[in-house]
Amino acid sequence: MTRDSVAAPIDADQLRKIDAYWRAANYLSVGQIYLCDNPLLKEPLAPAHIKRMLLGHWGTTPGQNFIYTHLNRIITKYDLDMIYISGPGHGGPAVVSGTYLEGTYSEIYSGVGEDEAGLKRLFTQFSFPGGIPSHASAECPGSIHEGGELGYSLSHAFGAVLDNPSLIVACVVGDGEAETGPLATAWHSNKFLNPATDGAVLPILHLNGYKIANPTILARISREELDQLLRGYGWTPHYVEGHEPMAMHAAMAATLDRVAEQILGIQKDARVNGNLQRPRWPMIVLASPKGWTGPKFIDGLAIEGTFRSHQVPLTDPATNPAHLRQLEEWMRGYRPQELFEEQGRLKQELRDLAPKGDRRMGANPNANGGRLLRDLRLPDFADYAVDVPKPGAPGIGDTHVLGRFLRDVARMNAAQRNFRIFGPDETLSNGLEAVFEATNRQWEAATAEYDQFLARTGQVMEMLSEHQCEGWLEGYLLTGRHGLFNCYEAFIHIVDSMFNQHAKWLKVSAGLPWRSKIASLNYLLSSHVWRQDHNGFTHQDPGFLDNVVNKKAEIVRVYLPPDANCLLSVMDHCLRSRHYVNVVVAGKHPAPQWLSMDAAIKHCAEGVGIWQWASNDQQGEPDVVMACAGDVPTLETLAAVSILRRGLPGLRIRVVNVVDLMKLQPSSEHPHGLSDRDFDSLFTLDKPIIFAFHAYPWLIHRLTYRRRNHGNLHVRGYKEEGTITTAFDMTVLNDLDRFHLVIDAIDRLPQTGSEGAYLKQQLQDKLIEHKQYIDRHGQDMPEIRDWSWSS
Repeated sequence: MTRDSVAAPIDADQLRKIDAYWRAANYLSVGQIYLCDNPLLKEPLAPAHIKRMLLGHWGTTPGQNFIYTHLNRIITKYDLDMIYISGPGHGGPAVVSGTYLEGTYSEIYSGVGEDEAGLKRLFTQFSFPGGIPSHASAECPGSIHEGGELGYSLSHAFGAVLDNPSLIVACVVGDGEAETGPLATAWHSNKFLNPATDGAVLPILHLNGYKIANPTILARISREELDQLLRGYGWTPHYVEGHEPMAMHAAMAATLDRVAEQILGIQKDARVNGNLQRPRWPMIVLASPKGWTGPKFIDGLAIEGTFRSHQVPLTDPATNPAHLRQLEEWMRGYRPQELFEEQGRLKQELRDLAPKGDRRMGANPNANGGRLLRDLRLPDFADYAVDVPKPGAPGIGDTHVLGRFLRDVARMNAAQRNFRIFGPDETLSNGLEAVFEATNRQWEAATAEYDQFLARTGQVMEMLSEHQCEGWLEGYLLTGRHGLFNCYEAFIHIVDSMFNQHAKWLKVSAGLPWRSKIASLNYLLSSHVWRQDHNGFTHQDPGFLDNVVNKKAEIVRVYLPPDANCLLSVMDHCLRSRHYVNVVVAGKHPAPQWLSMDAAIKHCAEGVGIWQWASNDQQGEPDVVMACAGDVPTLETLAAVSILRRGLPGLRIRVVNVVDLMKLQPSSEHPHGLSDRDFDSLFTLDKPIIFAFHAYPWLIHRLTYRRRNHGNLHVRGYKEEGTITTAFDMTVLNDLDRFHLVIDAIDRLPQTGSEGAYLKQQLQDKLIEHKQYIDRHGQDMPEIRDWSWSS
């Protein structure tokens, strides 16, 4: 093992200043947790100076302050382009303290100045109503990772450095966070990092021993076992261990010098000497006490170096005089009079330790990625149009058409290196094979003779971990680039909570005028519920849409293009958009095509509309509205309409197709929503609506519950019925097939009389015939397989 407890590479005076800077950061951190007044302790601490509600997390904070302070030194020494990611996101006091001491915080928030009044505001606002959260949130300069939910720091770090060769991300990984599945997998990201064309990630495993109330696994295995684990992941670990501050400063300084020189050496070897071997990147293991420099005991219980230091060690100083005295002793132990001038400003000799300008980690443009964002170069999507001479023309599969468009998006942006496609080993399976005509999968591990589309550089990132793909893409977007995540629909659920956190980040950052908007997070969900007949029940789940719609209306968009031309139009729009989460669901199997490109562009711009060519109510009010959203529901709806128009020719039918799902909400609820008047003009005031929907039916009811005609809305969608069966039988099992849709319409149209009764009986017979046929032949009936639209 490499232990770096050696003599300091810096003189004693600089070491003294580093320690003072660290003490200042710790002092500010404690002040944020506890104080609302008397920020410089110019008078004895009194109950009136203590916040009434104490929130925050001390345990991780002093270790992160230690790291931040030392990173400042190597940034200046080596002129590094570096940002900081706080994996133990509860360490909000540390990143706020770090950015305040370097001056960035006051530049952005002028009300939090570098004086006594600014310090009072800095302390009061922390975890306080109307103030800032306790995490490394979007409100904090320099942050691209909130860390309220653990596990994604390292994935974000690697995403940030892809195609970003000058950037180094110092990523602090908490030893509790290291127990999460996403983080444990993220160590493998080093197999995808090209030292010639990408930046570097410096993981710093903060081994402070405890989570909330339990020891951490990595702290309780032997150092030998930990070393074997990290080396097995392909890293070269360097260890800094101890608790005595000056010795630890010396060891950390020496280690960071060594590590910085190793990173720069690896990059030079690749970029100048052309060494294409995958390197063993360095990392640091910092073993320091949890709650370092805090109270060692409170009321006879050990605090420093135990789980009890995790949050607020002294919980009641406003009402407990002994604890108030202990808090004052704690804070005065940092000797603030040596750190701050009389008016509250950090002393100049300490200010000089911080990097300058954009080299400060809080001011680095990569941590405000919208500042660096450049528009994608996009081909004209209409050039990839499917020829649709009449509705129902055969198609090769919508995503196969989209793949040609994405191929050229990749090609046109290869030089500026700001577009990537991410996916968990499903890019080919999802029908995007054309992309590999322009680029490859980036892969730095060994290759074998029969591998395909693997290269040292490539614009496709694939790893069989939805968490890593999501985290990489988020890091890529947050640092000013563009991308697309393609995934099987059922398994996008794996990143439900990651999506939640990113949507929250977008919502908060949209309200911060100093944060520039970033490119949208775009999901392409294919291999969807209705065409997973071969994989079975486990692969059948469209519920991600329900999760997405829970988020703020100004952030989320959901699109269900019915054919390839609509898919092209929608994807072009999504790739151009800013600061949204766009979810697009599309099929990959051969399917009928309904709209010419001109018609598709108009339909997608409107988001919802009457398909006049499929309707016959032009001369009056319809008897029934047949609505649909999604490719398979659209197919089954049109097949149902053809049966109705043939069997009940006197029936007036209106077909409404929905591309933009948010159109169904009122305009007061979503910026894309239809006004009540426009909704009523499409769906009528009082006629039955048979709505065939791609996902769970109740989502449509949620979106439309305020609408006047909601009582006549009858939704058919996925109702958790599935197995390995035929494609059409999937719709039958869920009552979404053409026969059930027609029967549903007849049941709600008493005016169809005996004609309706006879047609209903025929269709019930057809359902029995269908079941007998697939059980015997293992495929759908010819009239299903060979069906084509005819009005």
